[in-house]
Amino acid sequence: MSVFVRRLSTCGFLALFLSPSWFPTLQAQKFGELHGTVVDPLGAAVADAAVSLVENEHVIASTRSDRTGAYHFAIPAAGRYSIRAAAPSFQAAGSQSVYLSASGDGELNVTLATPTLTQQVTVTSTGAPTPEAQTGTSVTVMPSEDFRYAAEVQDPLRLVPGLQMTQTGEMGGTTALYIRGGASDANKVLIDGIPADAIGGAVEFANLASTGIQSIEVLREPNSALYGSDALAGVVSLTTPCGSTELPYITYAGEAGNFRTYRNNVTAGMAYKHFDLYSAFARIDTDNNIPNSEFHNATYAGNFGWTPNRANDLRFTVRHVIVSGGQPNAIALYGIPDDGQQKEQDNYYGVTWNNQATDKWHNMVRYGGLRLNSEYNDFGATGIYDPEIGYWLGAPVTITGANGYSVHGQAIFQYSDTYSQYLSPSSRDFVYAQSDYSVTPHFLALGAFKYEHEYGAAGYTGETPSTISRDNYSYTLQLSGDVRNRLFWNLGTGLEDNGLFGFAATPRASLAYYLVRPSDRSFFNGTKLHASFGKGIKEPSVYDQTNSLYGLLEPLSDGAQLISQYHVTPLGAEDSRTYDAGVDQQIFKGRGLLGVTYFHNAFTNGVEYVPQAGLIELGIPAADLPPFEYGGAYINSLAYRAQGAEVELQYQLGTHLFTRGGYTYTDAVVQHSFSSDNLSPSYNTASSFSNVPIGADSPLVGARPFRIAPHTGYFALNYTQKKFYATLSGTLVGRRDDSDFLYDANFGTSLLLPNRNLLGAYQRLELGGGYQVSHRVNVYTNIQNLLSEHYFEAFGYPALPLTFRSGVQFNFGGSSWSLK
Repeated sequence: MSVFVRRLSTCGFLALFLSPSWFPTLQAQKFGELHGTVVDPLGAAVADAAVSLVENEHVIASTRSDRTGAYHFAIPAAGRYSIRAAAPSFQAAGSQSVYLSASGDGELNVTLATPTLTQQVTVTSTGAPTPEAQTGTSVTVMPSEDFRYAAEVQDPLRLVPGLQMTQTGEMGGTTALYIRGGASDANKVLIDGIPADAIGGAVEFANLASTGIQSIEVLREPNSALYGSDALAGVVSLTTPCGSTELPYITYAGEAGNFRTYRNNVTAGMAYKHFDLYSAFARIDTDNNIPNSEFHNATYAGNFGWTPNRANDLRFTVRHVIVSGGQPNAIALYGIPDDGQQKEQDNYYGVTWNNQATDKWHNMVRYGGLRLNSEYNDFGATGIYDPEIGYWLGAPVTITGANGYSVHGQAIFQYSDTYSQYLSPSSRDFVYAQSDYSVTPHFLALGAFKYEHEYGAAGYTGETPSTISRDNYSYTLQLSGDVRNRLFWNLGTGLEDNGLFGFAATPRASLAYYLVRPSDRSFFNGTKLHASFGKGIKEPSVYDQTNSLYGLLEPLSDGAQLISQYHVTPLGAEDSRTYDAGVDQQIFKGRGLLGVTYFHNAFTNGVEYVPQAGLIELGIPAADLPPFEYGGAYINSLAYRAQGAEVELQYQLGTHLFTRGGYTYTDAVVQHSFSSDNLSPSYNTASSFSNVPIGADSPLVGARPFRIAPHTGYFALNYTQKKFYATLSGTLVGRRDDSDFLYDANFGTSLLLPNRNLLGAYQRLELGGGYQVSHRVNVYTNIQNLLSEHYFEAFGYPALPLTFRSGVQFNFGGSSWSLK
């Protein structure tokens, strides 16, 4: 179901005080009205559509849209209302609900989709609600129906073209997202508009539960114009539901599975007059399959809204996450689990004030805060102590890569028996103001400003931590529109003034044109050509900044003189430049959709560790500088590119059966690097492949970035009836380059394996289904790794074998609540 709701938009303070709707007592009382327009996916008016006025799930009035798609309803009494619309050749659609007084006015616009292919609404691409059909960008919107009963956000993300998830081991293991070959820290993640990234772009997807998530949007290209730093490769936006029923609606779900896995989930929501509220809490506990890998995640999500009148909406959202899990390390490489533990306690919160100043002008002011508190504990030495070197070794193991090469021996496991605790708190506070004005129905201008304060620290307990503080300012100007509801365009730029690297401009543009409009009357229809261009930036992390050449020199007694003498500057922004182009073709009278997109990404000015020899080669007289603790420093010297193609197919096989799938080819290659591996590659001289250069810690120039698969794919087959549903899905990932990162007991290279295709291909199948016993009871099950395949997403970290969770959900209240 596709809905384009133009509702109670956000306000700047000037618009708030100028808006006459803020002073209802000064206006003459009048009979209330709900009005709006019914349009197709391209924004063209749908005339003679059947439109119904709904209150508490009951139709209380009906009308038909006029030739401009407009409808009008008189509001008989104060209440919460929504709209349903239907028309021949389109799929019926409904709107969100809005509370109106008997003398108030409201506007709800509805977008009808084609009969079989839903057109979701995206905000991430343009900053304003826009149907997917009207964008020239590569964006995917997944409603909650696409990931019901999934425990983690990463599960549905695996079924998006251009995306690759990589988890180091089992549930709770560090999980990274790669978008079109971009690095794992090159993505902006938003939770209700609140950036969830640590400073420098890192996001731990293992900690993001699906609890309280209504929809997931994925933009597969940079958008620093709207979202500033860290939107280097893409944007992921998570949205929390609103309460929608006049009486409280409560659900409880309890699950159990193998490996001592338990999950409990509770939600509650309602919408009463001017107020709505939603809360969700879930906790999952599992022992996983290997020693010291137990994991638990407790997540609370809340969304509380107040709508005093048709022009204003105040909303508070919060998400609180507590996780803890064992960290056994790469047990397949050491043969012994590490005695480590990772803890997180994270908070995301925001207050957003929406205002519709006039029918054409809306504004937004948002305050957001982020508090990430990460703690890693190593409780003591594990392994086999070697008195000759004074270190702990792993067990004797034989390690074989997917490329056929094999080694045998014991790797250095740990260097110290002392307890260590590493803390890395990260916080962010920001104020964001946005205003957009519809100059005409086909032309929208948007401007925005953001001030952001960041604070971060990193270090071991007992030591002076490294700290940073940044004040960042962002400005956005964007123009968008359409020509005759057929050509859709967007042009904008961001101006970033970062507290570390200074000024950067990030232009972007997109274009979509329909050669043939969507319909259900011909075999080929809905032919859409689309193209986009964008530049992205990413700020360095706390660790990179404090261990940069500038950061290491600055604290020295003669640091200022050395910085000036050798013209050393702070780390700069990491940059990306991307463009894509493709075609989307509806087939079989709208029952199917085939999309093909070519993309080309260039990632430059990347931050990497460069040893003293590399600094000299780059023209920095490092021989004249004081020695550093690790012999080198972090600078902007890395560059690589990733290009390829995405193919996506959707098809409605029948009334109850729907299938979709995709394939992505990614050709990624490192172009410039001055890391120690590139200055002096390693060779395993104790092996039969002694002539193969190896990147022990980083990829070599001309090779692929580690863990980026050239070939990835996915599929999903969904069967849905009134009371029953089932889904069979699969993730297919080809061989990837990686390193085992090992040193033998002599600090030698005898345990290193060639990087090329070290990681093997894998196929991860999932099966899920559920049955609605009654309107109050659902039963369901979910099986992951259906074939119990043994595979690594990161070399040396075994994934879970077959796992299952089965549960029952109880639903109370809502429209079925009886107050007798």
